[in-house]
Amino acid sequence: MSAANALYEQFARERGETAYFMRRLYNKNLTTSSGGNLSVRVGSGHVLLTPSALDKGELTAEQILLATLDGENLTPHLKPTIEAGLHFAVYRARSDVRAVVHAHPVHATAFACADGGFDTRLTSEMYTHLPEIAVAPFATPGSDALARGVAEALERVNGALMRNHGVCTVGDSLYKAFDLMESIETAAKTAFVARVLASPGHPVRSLGAAECRGIDAACGRTSRGS
Repeated sequence: MSAANALYEQFARERGETAYFMRRLYNKNLTTSSGGNLSVRVGSGHVLLTPSALDKGELTAEQILLATLDGENLTPHLKPTIEAGLHFAVYRARSDVRAVVHAHPVHATAFACADGGFDTRLTSEMYTHLPEIAVAPFATPGSDALARGVAEALERVNGALMRNHGVCTVGDSLYKAFDLMESIETAAKTAFVARVLASPGHPVRSLGAAECRGIDAACGRTSRGS
């Protein structure tokens, strides 16, 4: 067995988890069978990545590829996702990030196509998860410009809308990054419905500064309420 194969087998559990969360992303209608990708940092300087051109709803552990942070594919029989560079760029920019999830949830992506995004202070759950959501500029999918733009957008926060493209989230585990993706889409749905229901006499209400400070205190973080 080659050194690369031995290393690949060493991460069997992590490969299974990566495939599981990709299937879960698809089953929750957060992406399509050919869209979206995720990764997890493993070992010393390695990344597990979902592949390109395979059904995301049926992905297995054996279809998860292993690469170095420098972009070398150690499983050449598998084709890396077109957005591999995005994942590597985020890991280089954020040493604390262990997982990256990129998907195309319908409502959040719709806001990524509209000016201003959406208000993360509409619900306590969303504000707890993500007090501020970034917006990355549009760039051609798979390009270095896209990778740089998303990595820069995620320097201070864990979630970003990608203009006219989708959403990217990060976390210290695949579960955390997946949960944030799901929370962003739920918040986007809520924001959309709230706008539909709003009327001159019943405007959309966001959390106030004092309410945000209370949530910040409960979360043990510096207050963003103003």
